Amino acid sequence: METLDPILYMIVGGCVGGVLGWLLARDQISQVLDDLRDKTEERARKRAQREVREELTDTIERELIDELSEEAQKAADEKAEEVVGEAQKEAKSLVLEAESDARELLADARAEADAELHKRRSELEKIEERLTTREASLEHRAIRLDEREDSVQDRNTALEERRGELAAREKALERREVELEQALEDAADITAKQARQTLHDRLIQQVELEASQQVREIEEKAEEEAGRRAKKVISVACQRYAGDYVAEKCVNVVDLPNNDMKGRIIGRQGRNIRAMERITGVDIIVDDTPEVVVVSCFDPVRREIARRSLEKLIADGRIHPARIEEVVEKSDQEVAQTIKEAGDQAALELGIHGLHRELLDRVGQLKFRTSYGQNMWEHSVEVGFLCGLMASELEVNVGQARRAGLLHDIGKALSHERDESHALVGAELADRYGELEVVRNAIAAHHNEEPQNSVIAHLVIAADALSGARPGARREVLGAYVKRLKDLERISSSFDGVDRSYAIQAGREIRVMVERDAINDEGAHSLSRQIARRIEEELTYPGQIKITVIRETRATEYAR
Repeated sequence: METLDPILYMIVGGCVGGVLGWLLARDQISQVLDDLRDKTEERARKRAQREVREELTDTIERELIDELSEEAQKAADEKAEEVVGEAQKEAKSLVLEAESDARELLADARAEADAELHKRRSELEKIEERLTTREASLEHRAIRLDEREDSVQDRNTALEERRGELAAREKALERREVELEQALEDAADITAKQARQTLHDRLIQQVELEASQQVREIEEKAEEEAGRRAKKVISVACQRYAGDYVAEKCVNVVDLPNNDMKGRIIGRQGRNIRAMERITGVDIIVDDTPEVVVVSCFDPVRREIARRSLEKLIADGRIHPARIEEVVEKSDQEVAQTIKEAGDQAALELGIHGLHRELLDRVGQLKFRTSYGQNMWEHSVEVGFLCGLMASELEVNVGQARRAGLLHDIGKALSHERDESHALVGAELADRYGELEVVRNAIAAHHNEEPQNSVIAHLVIAADALSGARPGARREVLGAYVKRLKDLERISSSFDGVDRSYAIQAGREIRVMVERDAINDEGAHSLSRQIARRIEEELTYPGQIKITVIRETRATEYAR
């Protein structure tokens, strides 16, 4: 019942509000009718006077000269009375219309008040219904909570009893355990702590032995399988591809028909040779060697332009600064076309599509670049083929592998202009012209300047080593070769515990003998990694170098 009091108050308040609204509306309607009646009479009176004034204006103006006649005055009065009567009639009709409108407004107001009262009564009924439903739900929920509370209390009581029983059994078991432990100690003549420690030590030794054996077996199997698969992949790749190898020199030699041509190349007071060097940016060496002129420059493209220009000038016979400038411009265009064709040819041979024009031109420039006597264009195409063949054997994306192999040395086209590693320069070029991340990483990581993030990166390293390390691929000056071998042995022997070291396989492998008592097996693995890092930091070499650390045990006995 407490819940219904606010509802009753709201109903009573709504009724009182409706009655008060109706009373206020009635008073307002009466006031409006009175104001409307007064305004209507006032308008009728003013209109009658205006009409009389308009009709009598002419007559009054003529008769005002003499005197106003009685007839005119009477006529005016009658006319005024007639107009006033009509005005009063019109005012009554307007009042009746106003009263009718007021009654309609009052009826509308009552209807609206009744509708509002009905609406509020409906809302109050709905609220009352919801409150009644909620009250019933709360009562049902309270009953369930009471039942649940009783059930929880019963369970708590049972748990307390069970806990007491378990505590009693635990104490009994503890006593029994102490008795058994004491009996075992008396029988074995050893304490429980000592027995646990002995068992612990034996288990650790057994686990360590089994773990080391298992690790060794896994390593042996992995090395055997990896070696077998690597040999298969490399042998299949090498069998499926064999390229033509060209070794070019670092300078270009231009043959002359006779020694008199040297003077014409030099020109009067050296103007021809100065013009040639200024326009092409190369050094032209004219020495005592008969019938040859040497063109030297660190930029292979400029060197090729100068070589072609000299050959054309010698064949033409007209050598003067203007002609030199004309021929050099024509040779420059020819070399640019050759570069473009070389880039397109490399992409066509490898079946690579969508390379940026700038990247293709850089690949074409490698046709005039050599490394240790190996032509870089041939090397890049060969690495692309090898990467594609190995990728097909390993079921890796062949297109991406060939793309990375072709572009891996593209930085060498610019490395003479920048003081950075050609791998990083090439990776920057690839990233600038929209190459995939796997290609960019393979270019940057093929000399370990950044970690390898894909199988393709490792394939590029393997193919680069295969192409550069095969017999006859690269030439090396004898003095530099001997110095590199000595440096390898010097670096290997500089570590503590090393007995002696040997550079074998033309500097491709180092055998390091260590003292058995100074370095253990784990130290041998660590030493090999340290030597490898030191060689990478201090030396420059083609391909890769294998470091083998040997720790041996010798037992000697004499039979007498």
